[in-house]
Amino acid sequence: MARTPQDVTEAELNVLELLWAKGSATIRQLADELYPGGGATQYATVQKLLERLQAKDCAQRHRSGGVQQFSASIEREDLIDRRLQTLAEQLCGGSLAPLLSHLVRADRLSAADRQSLRDLIEELDSPRSRRSPKTGRK
Repeated sequence: MARTPQDVTEAELNVLELLWAKGSATIRQLADELYPGGGATQYATVQKLLERLQAKDCAQRHRSGGVQQFSASIEREDLIDRRLQTLAEQLCGGSLAPLLSHLVRADRLSAADRQSLRDLIEELDSPRSRRSPKTGRK
């Protein structure tokens, strides 16, 4: 049976945000960014967060010349998809429609945002578009 992906905590998400922005980083670089002026305790905290992200298949370690670099192994879009699907399952019986409808109605969308949504729906409804509903890829 496939392992159910675990959600990431806010602290882990902060690390992922940096990894997405930087591409890769050392523990020291991440600790300095997350905890300016921090010491050994903050370094250990970042190290533990990276271990947890690796266990959740969200980060990976690369060793190069004795230096450990870390990078995200999950794309932002994949994490968004995973979190929205979990939320839809918990609140909407698995259907994304009520969740999306609420988000669109609750927030004030700009004209550009509304046009982007129309374009996306038109693209998805197009017979030329043979997109997979799960991946969005042709």
